Amino acid sequence: MTRFLYTVLLRLFAPILWLWIHGRAGKSSGEWDILGPARFGRYADSEAGPRTKGRIWIHAVSLGETRAAQPLIRALLDEGRQVLLTHTTPTGRAEGGRLFPDAIANGQLRQAWLPYDFPGSVRRFLRFFAPRCGILIEREVWPNLIKEAGRQGVSMLLVSARLSERSVRRSRWARGALRRAYAALDLVLAQTKADAERLRQVGAYCPHVVGNLKFDVALSADQLEEGRAWRRTVGRAIVAIASTREGEDEIFATLIRNAINGRKGAAPLYMLIPRHPQRFAEAAALLEKNNVRFVRRSGGTQVPPADVPVLLGDTLGEMAFYYGAADVAIVGGGFEPLGGQNFIEACAAGTPVVVGPHMHNFAQATEDATAAGAALQVPDASEAMRIASTLLHDEPRRMAMRDAALGWTASHTGATGRMLQLLRPWVGA
Repeated sequence: MTRFLYTVLLRLFAPILWLWIHGRAGKSSGEWDILGPARFGRYADSEAGPRTKGRIWIHAVSLGETRAAQPLIRALLDEGRQVLLTHTTPTGRAEGGRLFPDAIANGQLRQAWLPYDFPGSVRRFLRFFAPRCGILIEREVWPNLIKEAGRQGVSMLLVSARLSERSVRRSRWARGALRRAYAALDLVLAQTKADAERLRQVGAYCPHVVGNLKFDVALSADQLEEGRAWRRTVGRAIVAIASTREGEDEIFATLIRNAINGRKGAAPLYMLIPRHPQRFAEAAALLEKNNVRFVRRSGGTQVPPADVPVLLGDTLGEMAFYYGAADVAIVGGGFEPLGGQNFIEACAAGTPVVVGPHMHNFAQATEDATAAGAALQVPDASEAMRIASTLLHDEPRRMAMRDAALGWTASHTGATGRMLQLLRPWVGA
């Protein structure tokens, strides 16, 4: 498919895309600004300023990418760089605001929407901000954006890049346009050798393997300690069922109900933590449907009564608290064919991890973590619950997994420094 045909199809299907986003926005908090002028690269004169142009531009599409980009952004800010941080979702934008409030307040970091990938929209965006260079996080490669950046002399770099076999297959419909886009990137820094090889297959030139930024994300020490102190106050075993996605909350709500009904003795506290805020209400409804009592984390830090088996994690930016409180973490995203979710944070907290079978977006990390003894991969959610229960009664094994998790994450840090060295020609010495 040529870029011209890609653009024609994008224009034809844009109304359907906007309706889908509108439906998603209705289930979540945050302002999507779906048809706002910034989504089309249009800005008022009042939005321009003396420090609008010439910034290092980083695009982190949503929540996970924003968290992953944190070490790189922090390193650039600490060097005194001016940063433009763009997002596609309000959760990503909110996370950026939470992570860098001081830099936003003093104008060192500016946030903006990334426009839709229409030629005119990205052309106006690039002319307005005139960034020093563009750094894309993980896999945000857009044909018109890359083409227009080249026309305006803006170097485009892809860092902490990953590409699964499934993504390669799914992108075949736009192979021609995407191949040219990947080939036009000035630098590609891959997470693993396997990612680098797949990126090479789709057109990227000479990708370097430098590691995964997620290993460099520093968990909040205050939150970790708060979670551990809260765990001591709770006085019973705690299982975090974290980063659950579509279809998984229903599965785990049913499994929690079954575990409670068939249990003899004190039941653990389950923390059910949906990945996206738009599904907090849905998760609550599913627990109610299964007659499972719960309290909400958003209601405060009170200890749930002993006869309440679930804490619904309906807050953002508190994963360190949840993992600090947990004896075992079941990390979702892989119990349905969704590719998995980031479990590295749980390992960095020293929490034994259980993941599902569908981890293709984290294939190398899953293989390495299980080989190191830091995580266990199971065939389904039922087995995950069984294994978690077993671990709760096996402290020596939990401690061994804790030590393995801390050692494994420590051994993979340093991607930020390696990236910065390779990025110097574009971000400055």
